[in-house]
Amino acid sequence: MITVSIDAMGGDHGPSVVIPGAALSLERHSQMRFILFGKADEIEPILAGHPKLKAASTVVDCEVAVQMDAKPSQALRNGRWKSSMWKAIEAVKAGEADVCVSAGNTGALMAMARFCLRTMGDIERPAIAAIWPTLRGESIVLDVGATIGANALQLVDFSVMGAAMARALIEVERPTVGLLNVGVEEIKGQEEVKEAGRLLRESDLSGLQYHGFVEGDDLGRGTVDVVVTEGFSGNIALKTAEGTARQIGEYLRSAMSRTLLARLGYLLARGAFRRLNDKMDPRKVNGGVFLGLNGIVVKSHGGTDDEGFAAAVDMAYDMVRNELLAHIDHDLQHFHNGQVRASLDAAVEDGGSAAKAAQ
Repeated sequence: MITVSIDAMGGDHGPSVVIPGAALSLERHSQMRFILFGKADEIEPILAGHPKLKAASTVVDCEVAVQMDAKPSQALRNGRWKSSMWKAIEAVKAGEADVCVSAGNTGALMAMARFCLRTMGDIERPAIAAIWPTLRGESIVLDVGATIGANALQLVDFSVMGAAMARALIEVERPTVGLLNVGVEEIKGQEEVKEAGRLLRESDLSGLQYHGFVEGDDLGRGTVDVVVTEGFSGNIALKTAEGTARQIGEYLRSAMSRTLLARLGYLLARGAFRRLNDKMDPRKVNGGVFLGLNGIVVKSHGGTDDEGFAAAVDMAYDMVRNELLAHIDHDLQHFHNGQVRASLDAAVEDGGSAAKAAQ
């Protein structure tokens, strides 16, 4: 039995989407129970319409809900210890839940999760990892918005965590990892990215296979199992891909309804268009996981519907079932406690000294 703690007040629509979404996920995964944190007078009337979910849930009343436009510092100041978001995360820390899911304010969720759960070992910055549909199946992309900017060692940390997630979820023994860059040539890109590439190439980490630099069009191709970047460019790539999927969908709907012949063609090819729609639907891969914390927290898009929130709960279920934390913890301990990390630290120091000497 997997226990999921849910911030029922999170997102643009709160319980009206969160509760039906959890109910959909429960239909697919019967071995779940839920702890729903939020305003009981808003949750319970909606929960009454989903008897199976109600039987598998406990409602914890919370007076405070973190606003979607609240700054992280404001959310921590006003919501720590008492908000539905904090209580949902705290349930994971206390061992009452295996995973937390929230569609709430991303900055506030990251700040609270980091403050409450703390980061693993020597991890300096957590990352948000997302499942990315590709022509080959699925890839993992991180960071898609946790923090802006990253140095070379942090990018290597992201690579280690992303590869561990790929082994747990995509079930690839030695995942291929690529660094997102403006070109595949070694001389191109920012210094941090080039340095991270050199470190990954020279370290020969046992848990991953470094592919080299990848470009934006490699994301959809599925050139590698894991694409690593910092949060600014990763978030832009994610939102661009989602927007493009919606744009193409609108183009197709408009074209298929323009003439009688087009409508007839749609009827004849309805099955193919349905499969295409499923592939392009951003809701199917909704949800990003915060990697690098002592607990699993899944972030759903705030504006999603019940189907999208269900996908985020599905992801949370899969991560617990596949022991994601154990995979990540094993790889990070091997990296940070072994000679690999020591040699990389020395290489970074030598590089910095050489740069100062050159100046």
